Amino acid sequence: MAVSSDYTPPQDPLDVLHEDHEIVVVNKPHGLLSVPGKGAHLADCLLARVQAAFPMALLVHRLDRDTSGVMVFGLTPHAQRHLGLQFEKRQTKKTYVARIEGRLEPKTGTVDLPLIVDWPNRPKQMVDHENGKAAETDWRVLKQSDAETRVRLMPKTGRSHQLRVHMLALGHAILGDPLYATGAAREDFDRLMLHSEELRLRHPDGGRGMSFRAKAPF
Repeated sequence: MAVSSDYTPPQDPLDVLHEDHEIVVVNKPHGLLSVPGKGAHLADCLLARVQAAFPMALLVHRLDRDTSGVMVFGLTPHAQRHLGLQFEKRQTKKTYVARIEGRLEPKTGTVDLPLIVDWPNRPKQMVDHENGKAAETDWRVLKQSDAETRVRLMPKTGRSHQLRVHMLALGHAILGDPLYATGAAREDFDRLMLHSEELRLRHPDGGRGMSFRAKAPF
C-alpha cells in the first residue's frame, strides 16, 4: 500500500489478546502498517513489533494501515500454513465495526460487487463487473442518525479495501477514510472509522474453534 512520507505510527505498547505454543493474537492500532513498506522510514510495522516480542512469529493476513483490530500470527510454519489455508478457503469469520456517512437503509443486506485495483489511482480499488474479483459483504445496522450509521460488517471474501469500497458503492463512505471519503466525512475525523472487532478460526493444533475480540475504540 502506498504511504506518504509523513508516516508517524502510534507508539502504543503491543496489545496481546492471546498467546500459546502455535499462535499469537494482537489488537493492531490504527495508523500502523501490518508489514513494512518500501524504504527505511516505513520499516516500523506490526509484524516487526510482534517479532520483537515473539521472534518466531510469521505473517498470516493483513489489515490496512488505517484499520485497527484483531490480527493473528503463526508461531510455527505449521500454524502459518494451517491459518493461511483457512483464510484462503474462507473458513475464518471476520466481523468489523464501522461508522459510515448518512443513514444506511435497510437494516441488513449484502453487497455483492466485484473489485479490481484502480491502476491510475493506486492503491485505490474500484468496482468492475467485467474484470473484478468476486467480493461479498454482509451488513447489519447497529444504530443510526440522519448524519451517520454504526454498522457491523461481515466480509465473506477478503479483497483489498473491500469494506471501504463496498460502503462507498452504497453511497455511505466510511467516516475518516483518507482515500474514499470526501468533505466533512473525511476532514472531521482523525482516523478511519473501521475496526476488526472479532476473528473466529480453528486452532492449528487440533482444530478447536476459537474466537478473539477487541472492542472498537470509537
